[in-house]
Amino acid sequence: MNRTAAQTRVAPADIAMRGLGKRYPGTALAAVEDVDVEIRAGEIVCIVGASGCGKSTVLRMVAGFETVTDGDLLVAGAPIAGPGPDRGVVFQDYGLFPWLTVAENIAYGPRQAGLARAEAAARTREALEAVGLARVERSFPHQLSGGMQQRVAIARVLANKPSVMLMDEPFGALDALTRTDMQHELQRIQRDAGVTVLFVTHSIEEAVYLADRVIVMAGGTAHGIAGHVREIVAVDLGEDRDPNSPAFNEIERHIDALVHAGNAARV
Repeated sequence: MNRTAAQTRVAPADIAMRGLGKRYPGTALAAVEDVDVEIRAGEIVCIVGASGCGKSTVLRMVAGFETVTDGDLLVAGAPIAGPGPDRGVVFQDYGLFPWLTVAENIAYGPRQAGLARAEAAARTREALEAVGLARVERSFPHQLSGGMQQRVAIARVLANKPSVMLMDEPFGALDALTRTDMQHELQRIQRDAGVTVLFVTHSIEEAVYLADRVIVMAGGTAHGIAGHVREIVAVDLGEDRDPNSPAFNEIERHIDALVHAGNAARV
């Protein structure tokens, strides 16, 4: 029986960062400090900033890959103690197992979690349908385009029923046309699944197109200043996400100015 996305929506989770910081042993300067951000359940929030400002460090702390050394980090009201199936991560390099078929890649997480074969198969079918790849379930990753491989990576996360999807430059390696297609797909998938999305990107246009809000970070150890939040910009565009519209361009220019304002001082 086919199950609709509405029937299997997860309850989206909020993310709370309160004075969040990361300091590595033996270093005098924090990689990230004083991050105060509340991400509402069901939001898409993008993080932008110059290289080395701490974007990926923040995302990795939410994923549980990096320990928190200062402040508090909560997901759905609970502190993060490490990686968990409630937080699915999509990377730029896909990370698919080349020796497994598309369906086997997607089923891997549910099977590792101990789900019965029938339930894992049902989740795999649902995830395949969600990303529009049911017709290639028996193909191997090397037989797919980059965009299709990234859809498989997203489906693999969705099969675990996460409440939060964490995405680190997931479309950075794709050509411009495929990247645009994947942005459209992500918006649709996020609406259908109801997850909260935290998305790191170097593309300001991509951030404005996707996000409800954009976190602009600055600093970084290379600049002698801890990575920090410079501003959180609301993207009040509703469904009007035309990159050629004056409203879109105004927000894009404002974020670009923040990113390129330099790191001489905290603002």
